[in-house]
Order: sequence, then structure tokens, then C-alpha cells
Amino acid sequence: MRLFSQARNSAGWRVRIALHLKAIPFDYVAVSGLAAEEYRRINPQGLMPALEAGGRIVAQSGAILELLEEIHPDPPLLPADPVARAQVRAFAGLIAADLHPLNNNRVRRYLAGPMGRSPAEIDGWYAHWVAVGLASLEETLARSPAGGPFCFGAHPTLADLHLVPQLYNCRRFACDLALYPRLVAADAACREVAAFRAAAPERLPDFSGTDPAWIA
Repeated sequence: MRLFSQARNSAGWRVRIALHLKAIPFDYVAVSGLAAEEYRRINPQGLMPALEAGGRIVAQSGAILELLEEIHPDPPLLPADPVARAQVRAFAGLIAADLHPLNNNRVRRYLAGPMGRSPAEIDGWYAHWVAVGLASLEETLARSPAGGPFCFGAHPTLADLHLVPQLYNCRRFACDLALYPRLVAADAACREVAAFRAAAPERLPDFSGTDPAWIA
């Protein structure tokens, strides 16, 4: 398998964690080293990540994670109980579909360019949607009977794969995480897992030395 992404790309980070958790060998290809038209020939969507598997390309992190779960079911990234599985998917979905898309680079660039918004206004936009999303996720964990140390119990799930990159970005933009102790605790638990550490941005050849490391 080949994973096309960038070190700081949140969606690609989710996939890297899954690949390491499942001990699936893969080659990492930094999209920053490819011309834009070259990457679009690989992935017509032009977004990251893309996974090449058996000579075929799969785009979108959600689809890639489902593929990995289907062809490499151990260790599972979803609980056995159907309702618990749906709850984990809902947690991950809030990040992937509702929170992350509002704050990604292309949205912020559009706000700064065609919309003419100032850096302070863009930071306010980011902080607002982060607060809305993280408050919902924190309350979800508060109501969950699964306990810790991870989002939904004793083992990492898709929820944790989505949470770690999101909190990293929140810290990059100086968001106050004091109101979300359960989320911060789950992130801390992930830092102790070898597969999560192997997937950290600073472990990749295209990591920028100006970005903070995930592993403290």
C-alpha cells in the first residue's frame, strides 16, 4: 500500500494511526513533493489522503478506514456491540464531517482571500467552531458508560484516531482545552501507544521544523 498525504494533514494522520495499529506495511508519499497536476492524476478529488491498494486508489479518510477495517479486522477499530459501534462512528463523524471541514486550510484561505476577513476574524471563526464541537464531544464522553482511558473504553477506536489530530490542531491555534478534560485525557492515553507515536507528524520526512511535535 502507498499512502499519499502530508505530515500535518489531519485526515491522513487518522489513516496512518490505523495502518500502524493494524501493523499494515505501507509506503508514505508526501504530496508536497508532487506537482498539483500529478497528484490530481492520482486522486481526481485533489484532497488528502489517498491510499493506493492493489493498484487502485481510494480517497477520503472515512472510506479508507472502512476499507482497512474490512480487510484487516484485527485489532478492531470499532466495538462489537452495534449501538456502541454507532456511537463511536457518531463521535468520529462529528469531527470528520462537522468540525474539521469548517476549519481546514482551504476554508481559512477563502475567508482570508475572497471574503476579506482579518486574521483576528478567522481566529474567531476557528475558536467558535472548535468550542461548539469539543463541547459536544466532551459531553458525549461524560454520558458514555464505556469509561477510559481512551474515548470509548480500554482500547483505541475510530474515535481516538479522529480526536488526536483535532486536538493537535486546536493546540496549534492556541485554543483553550481546559473545559475538555475527558478529551485531553484520551489524547494523553494515545500518546502512550506505540502505533500512535509511530504515526506522529514529526516522524515523517516532510514534517516542518516550525510545527510543534505531537510527542511531548
